[in-house]
Amino acid sequence: MNKHLESVSTMERIQTLDVLRGFSLLGILLVNMISFHSPYGYYNPYEWWKYGDLTVYTWLDILVQGSFYPIFAMMFGYGLVIMQRRSAIRGTSFLKISMRRLSILLIFGIIHAFFIWSGDILITYALMGMVLLLFLRLPGPWLMGLGWGLYLLPQLFFSGMLVLASLFDSASLADYIDIAGLQQSEIIYSTGSFMEITNQRILDWKANNLSGGLIIYLFLILPMMMIGAGAGKMQWLEKAANQWKKWLVILLIALPIGIAVKTLPFLMGLTISFQYIQDAIGGPILGMAYIAAIVLIMRSAKVAKLLHPLSSAGRMSITIYIMQSVIGTLIFYHYGLGLYGKISLATGTWLAFAIYIIQVVFAEIWLSKFKQGPIEKFWRFLTYGKKQKRGAGNEVNEL
Repeated sequence: MNKHLESVSTMERIQTLDVLRGFSLLGILLVNMISFHSPYGYYNPYEWWKYGDLTVYTWLDILVQGSFYPIFAMMFGYGLVIMQRRSAIRGTSFLKISMRRLSILLIFGIIHAFFIWSGDILITYALMGMVLLLFLRLPGPWLMGLGWGLYLLPQLFFSGMLVLASLFDSASLADYIDIAGLQQSEIIYSTGSFMEITNQRILDWKANNLSGGLIIYLFLILPMMMIGAGAGKMQWLEKAANQWKKWLVILLIALPIGIAVKTLPFLMGLTISFQYIQDAIGGPILGMAYIAAIVLIMRSAKVAKLLHPLSSAGRMSITIYIMQSVIGTLIFYHYGLGLYGKISLATGTWLAFAIYIIQVVFAEIWLSKFKQGPIEKFWRFLTYGKKQKRGAGNEVNEL
């Protein structure tokens, strides 16, 4: 009986992890969709969008922006701990296998960033994952505490500096619009050839990552992975059924604080300082509330069954993520349907929901016939080779 309960608990834990991954992919698509159809990185959205679109963006800004990538990053760290645990059971080299997997993920990211979409996160996740390996010998509480410290202390310091600066200069995003970059981006993505768009992709990726971006990720993405890894070491998801009060406390604290911080710019003014605090501090806190809410509702067998499609999307998260970029760029770039800059934000948001629903259905159908997503299967092959021991890897529940 105890072994049966342990097995059930493990299955629930795996499904919850994958549901969280699947859920985060929806939020990531909602935000990425704005960049697919408009030069998002070059304009002030509160001046660019008007009327109904402005309302849509406001809700996305409060409920989605900055809150879903932390979920995915935490689950990434959690998955690495599962991989570490299973490697120890099998007696295989965790460091060797994980470095190989992350190196392959890095290659996937480079291809994705330069030939599909410049807003790639796989390069960042692969590099930060390699750094995370240095800390995985630490116990869970240390990992989680170090993660929160590495995240909050720099963010609070930088936020304080911005607030002080705003006392003398109340600049908003409108003061930092890159007109030349905006115009070039619009022209290239809406009228350029594949090679011209590829060159623009590379320029955009360099602008976002080589001007200090990768260093900043050490204080944004890596800490979230460490927090997830710490939770994995302490088996927070596996023990959720018996520790639901802890998750309820997290929800009751994180939800109001997260919403309050995310609405700060609308209460205090759309200055650079408050907009930074909104995403950098409010985003992960609200993300924790989302995680707690899903963990709690997954205690119900009926809800767990209802959310199974999200679990399927989460099990093939890399395939779903790259598919989103392929679909989005084919719809909007000139070498596709050429709709770049020609649709409203509201239309783009509804389109994102439609694409995600289709992807979830696709994931359900695919996994009813195959054990892994197509890219995950290829990733597994490159990692372990053709001949593997039965049951080895099982990476759908690891990364």
